[in-house]
Order: sequence, then structure tokens, then C-alpha cells
Amino acid sequence: MSERILTGQNEKQTEPDWVLMILAVRDHRDRAAFARLFEHFAPRIKGFLINSGADPSMAEECAQDVMTTLWHKAAQFDPSRASVAAWIFTIARNRRIDMLRKQRRPEPEDLTWGPEPEPDQADVVALQQETNNLAKALKSLPKVQRDLIEKAYFGDLTQSEIAKITGLPLGTIKSRIRLALDRLRHAMKQ
Repeated sequence: MSERILTGQNEKQTEPDWVLMILAVRDHRDRAAFARLFEHFAPRIKGFLINSGADPSMAEECAQDVMTTLWHKAAQFDPSRASVAAWIFTIARNRRIDMLRKQRRPEPEDLTWGPEPEPDQADVVALQQETNNLAKALKSLPKVQRDLIEKAYFGDLTQSEIAKITGLPLGTIKSRIRLALDRLRHAMKQ
């Protein structure tokens, strides 16, 4: 492995070339390079996650998962797009978001069993009217905005996924969805 010499105030430190290590993992499944990456980044990922609000056990699990992802997806790293640290911490951030989403889903034992009580008839009528009003409001949107709302809320796609599918810039997607939601709110208040 090549190393770069970094000079500080009257002391020399060596820092491994992380790009070369990722490439060694990618091209040769180099366990020694992976071990160096793991030793350096796993504790930092755990600290980052704890500082982001994760509990220590979740941070540990997430750090392990991130490093496993690094091993399996080293081929996806592109040094022209991001540094090794930025790539790894982006994976960590995304993993934490996934874990938080998973925590918010009800577990089967948390679900109630048996028949639900019948809803109040007035609530049923109000919900039907609101549903009809929403359908009319959606139809009144320009087609471009309506399509984005349908992809985001009915298709359960993220704005990034919509940008990839449509080829539109992410900022355009966000703006159009925001405008559409404002129009829907206004129409629903009438």
C-alpha cells in the first residue's frame, strides 16, 4: 500500500491512501486493505451515528452494516465523484435513515387483532367528501405536477428516484411537488 506523508506542526503522520485500499478490496478482495478500512472507519461511523442521535447498539449495528456494504459494493466507489470518507459516511447516513424507517413500522405483535369498531357514520361521510375533494383537486393540477404527486405519494418513490426516472433535476422535482402541494392545500380549504 502506498502512503502519503502529511506534515503537521513538527510531527509527521502517515495516512493510508484510502482510494488504493478500496480499489484493492474491489479488484483483489484484499482482506488486509479491508481490515485497515474497517479499523479506521468503523469507530468513526459509530461516533458519527451516535452524534446524530442513534443509540450505541443501533450505531454499532449500522457501522457493521456499512462496512459489509463497503466490502460488497466497493466496485461502486468512484473516486472522481467523492472521497472515500464522503462515500462511506453517505452510506452510513442512508443506512441510519433506513433503520429509523424500519423502527417506525409496527411490529406484528403491536397490531390489534379482532374486529375494529364500526366508524361513526358522520366520519365516513366526511371522509368520502374529503376523498372526492382531493380527487377533484388532483385532477385540477397541471399534468406535470399531478404525475409527480402520484409518483411521490401513490407510487411511494423518493424525490431522488423520481428525478432518475423522469430525467428532471432534483431541484425541479422538489419545486414542482411543493407547488402542487400548495395548490392542493388551497383547493382543500375551499
